[in-house]
Amino acid sequence: MEWTDQGLVLGVRQHGETSVVLELMTAGRGRHLGLVRGGRSRRLAPVLQPGNTVQAIWRARLDEHLGIFTIEPVTSRAARLIGDSGTLFALQTLTGHLRLLAEREPHPALHGAVEAVLDAVAAAEQPQWFDFATFIARFELILLEELGYGLDLSTCAATGAREELLYVSPKSGRAVSRAGAAGYEERLLPLAPFLTGGPSNGAPEELRDAFRLTGHFLSKHIYGPRGLREPTARTELLTQLDRLISVQAV
Repeated sequence: MEWTDQGLVLGVRQHGETSVVLELMTAGRGRHLGLVRGGRSRRLAPVLQPGNTVQAIWRARLDEHLGIFTIEPVTSRAARLIGDSGTLFALQTLTGHLRLLAEREPHPALHGAVEAVLDAVAAAEQPQWFDFATFIARFELILLEELGYGLDLSTCAATGAREELLYVSPKSGRAVSRAGAAGYEERLLPLAPFLTGGPSNGAPEELRDAFRLTGHFLSKHIYGPRGLREPTARTELLTQLDRLISVQAV
């Protein structure tokens, strides 16, 4: 068995004294693992950093085997992404989300979106973790859909209206309009406009609302049933947001 594809490095774990088990997110093969001999060497260790893109050749006797990767660098952006704590937490959150996907199940749209945003952030003169975080909030919404738990944000669950959709029901995952939410606002989750293609006001509070919404359904449908906790990197990312909100409130 053999195939070749480009993949985003999600992480590695040590295997023996010199090798590593590499975890990639590829366009055609999904999340895929394989052994990299000499993966801890001076030549390969900097290449096998989360956020980098590599060209991978995977070989195994049988498809169900772990297999062996032969790796060549394609895009080295990890150093740029980990230079700031905010973009580091954002990167770790994103790679952690990709690990929620089933192994060897292709998600080409997710792979392409992630590659594009990492390129944009790494190429920026001064990477903005806030913009990175906005992408991640949108990504979490798409991730829920890819995993079979998509939210219905097209019409109001109470009135059927398509305008002024300001809230989401924490039970059904359906949008609720201003009129439909009257008297029940405190029981609903705020819906950030940019999650449905609307304009963003660029305020940290709006982004916090978006993460609160996606986080609720990730906990309900993914973390809880799998016995997982919210990733530490995501918690740290939200802590930075809270600090930014506090500073602006002074």
